[in-house]
Amino acid sequence: MSDSETLVASIRERLESFPDPESGRPIGSTAQLRDVTVNGDQVDVIVGITTHCQIIADEIADTIRDQVLTVATGKQVNVQTPIHERPPARLGQIGLRAKSVILVGSGKGGVGKSTVAASIALTLSRLGAKVGLMDADVYGPSIPHLLGLEGRPAISEAKKIEPIRLSREGITGQMPVMSMGFLVEPDQAVIWRGPMLHGSITQFLKDTDWGELDYLVIDMPPGTGDVALTLSQNVPITGAVVVCTPQEVALLDAIKAISMFKKVNIPIAGMVENMSGFSCPDCGKTYDIFGRGGARDKAEELGVPYLGGLPIDITLREAGDAGKLAEVVNQDARARDPFEKVVRALVRNLAAKAAAAPPKASLPTL
Repeated sequence: MSDSETLVASIRERLESFPDPESGRPIGSTAQLRDVTVNGDQVDVIVGITTHCQIIADEIADTIRDQVLTVATGKQVNVQTPIHERPPARLGQIGLRAKSVILVGSGKGGVGKSTVAASIALTLSRLGAKVGLMDADVYGPSIPHLLGLEGRPAISEAKKIEPIRLSREGITGQMPVMSMGFLVEPDQAVIWRGPMLHGSITQFLKDTDWGELDYLVIDMPPGTGDVALTLSQNVPITGAVVVCTPQEVALLDAIKAISMFKKVNIPIAGMVENMSGFSCPDCGKTYDIFGRGGARDKAEELGVPYLGGLPIDITLREAGDAGKLAEVVNQDARARDPFEKVVRALVRNLAAKAAAAPPKASLPTL
């Protein structure tokens, strides 16, 4: 065996146990370690990464490069991360095909939760994931307005609700969106008791033609109502993102939301501090109108991840009012940068969780 063949074998042995960021399984068992070649001082490695985790593909490539350098000291290492196709499995008893279900909630209204939920979905989609967005805020649905969507969902031949699909430049495919706002007039109130609310949320999940998704992002109603319980009973929830503002009174309500999610066995994916400072477009100075850093400190105190802060941004506020949030997230790098940091932190944490607790191997059949 030549020196290059020996090195290739050593690199493969080193990488075969590297965890797939989506599932946590060793990439040697998932056919994701596609190729390793050595040509002089050049080492080329190809590892397939699913669309679920392409958001952090550059970080994964850096980690793989470091792993390779432990056995290929002094070599020039090039790591490619093409898309590895893997369809999602069915979740729960409702037939939803999604790899991760992310709730976006808050302990109170008025903290920008819906804008954050929509922007997270748009950013995930822009970075290559297949995303659906469900507006579970039945009493105050604002997702259609933020995205400039309207119309009535149709019923397909398969008796499924056809969601309204957002088709904009920068969106991966046509992002399916479902909201009570598509079913009632804008000036009409929804006056329902708990069972009807439960039924509508369940129908949105199981009877909507979501297709195959990497992420279903669900915009929750504010407060600690029973929608979280309904969701936890219907589908495995990957995690909840809790949105709050920096001041103490908002943090107290965020703590209640975290407590609610934990009581219904929904993991906390992290906290986001919205309205975290205001950068004046005229003078360039940053003003901490509501304070800053409160959510980070509270997350550390509670032992939950902190995903990042989102400053008050006039461009985003105007875009949401005009129904052009998707256009701004796609076109304005400055405006979307804080959301990209939040999304990367979210996916990074999901990958770390998967690596720490990979699925157990199936028992052999006798």
